[in-house]
Amino acid sequence: MGRGKIVIRRIDNLTSRQVTFSKRRNGLLKKAKGLSILCDAEVGLIIFSGTGRLYDYASTSMKSVTDRFNKLKAEHQLPNPASEVKFWQRETASLRQQLWYLEECHRQLMGEELSGLSANDLQNLESQLEMSLKGVRTKKNQIFNDEIKELNQKGSFIHQENIELHKKLDLVSKENEKLKKKAYKARDVNQGNKSSQPPYSISNEDDLHAPIHLQLSQPQIQT
Repeated sequence: MGRGKIVIRRIDNLTSRQVTFSKRRNGLLKKAKGLSILCDAEVGLIIFSGTGRLYDYASTSMKSVTDRFNKLKAEHQLPNPASEVKFWQRETASLRQQLWYLEECHRQLMGEELSGLSANDLQNLESQLEMSLKGVRTKKNQIFNDEIKELNQKGSFIHQENIELHKKLDLVSKENEKLKKKAYKARDVNQGNKSSQPPYSISNEDDLHAPIHLQLSQPQIQT
């Protein structure tokens, strides 16, 4: 059963108001963080409680968010070239600040220049490193699993090819056996035909090598 609709108006009870503020503040900060991560958006959130206490969240840094806000606000207020020059000067300074911030974050992620960080900052840095390491390991395992799957597919394909080749080899062997049997049978038939020939038959080869006798006669004298 869903909750009923809440009338949006100031809560008179101080305790209830503080509890509601705490819950909705945490929810709002969580949604802002999720928006910055999921959509790659630069988010800046500033909250002042009823007692004047400050709560804020920035996906990069609050200064970067406010500078960007001021820059975009000033883009619509460029009445003359001098203002445009000032705008680009602020843009350059903002980019330099962002570059310095990124370089500092990179050095801290590499374990350098940690002396100025507090215990909470170090804990946050450690959490970021663990999340990054987890993402790297997940990607590496995914690549390994894909490679193993591809190798298994190749192995199955090669195994199937081997089976087909063995079948062809068996078929060729059977055909060779049939041809050998036919050749042996034909040779036996030829040998049987030779043995049935009469013993007094003379081959052409014997006639060619038979000796020839020649005899000289005296010439006849004619008168």
